[in-house]
Amino acid sequence: MAHINLDFTQKVVIDTAQQPWVDSPLAGVTRKILSREGAESGHATSIVRYAANSYFKPHHHPMGEEIFVLEGVFSDENGDYPAGTYLRNPPGSSHQPFSKEGCVIFVKLNQFLADDLSGVRVNTNETPWLAGQGGLQVMPLHQHDVEHTALVKWPAGEQFVPHRHFGGEEILVLSGEFCDEYARYPSGTWLRSPHMSEHHPYVEQETVILVKVGHLGTHPA
Repeated sequence: MAHINLDFTQKVVIDTAQQPWVDSPLAGVTRKILSREGAESGHATSIVRYAANSYFKPHHHPMGEEIFVLEGVFSDENGDYPAGTYLRNPPGSSHQPFSKEGCVIFVKLNQFLADDLSGVRVNTNETPWLAGQGGLQVMPLHQHDVEHTALVKWPAGEQFVPHRHFGGEEILVLSGEFCDEYARYPSGTWLRSPHMSEHHPYVEQETVILVKVGHLGTHPA
């Protein structure tokens, strides 16, 4: 498989709802590929769907795995993770994932900094929101060095100040519709904006986004 969307100097916008599901090497597991190196073991960002009673083989994550459960219940030998769970499996970790009832997850593989060794399990359904700028509410999920990951809830009609993203920004719209001066991004849209990109975001309806900033250079990281 060819490299896909690995030029981090370019903005990428994908409405994942319009993408077809593609078979993975394992029966019952399909995916929508957002970015990836050619090899199965390389840098990859995907939406992955497990049919009910699908099991993945035990495998290692040489440079980590980051997951947000979008639908259903994702599981491994360490526990069950319902929709709204944020997971980080650090470099060198291994597990055998499966789903009894089926699930859809957002997955980032092999993109950790080498010294980011923390395992993380956050059920965002049970975690309080914190006050952010303006009317925003923020739920921090992970921070390491220059990288920050959080959920951000925008109330209807909220506008944010124009700003630049040092180290870039990556967004998955979880609900509602995210907007800026360039376009409107409905639920399911994945956006990746390069280092020092600028925009003026706003929403018209309540919107929740998963946001990661500070992690984008010109090479996979």
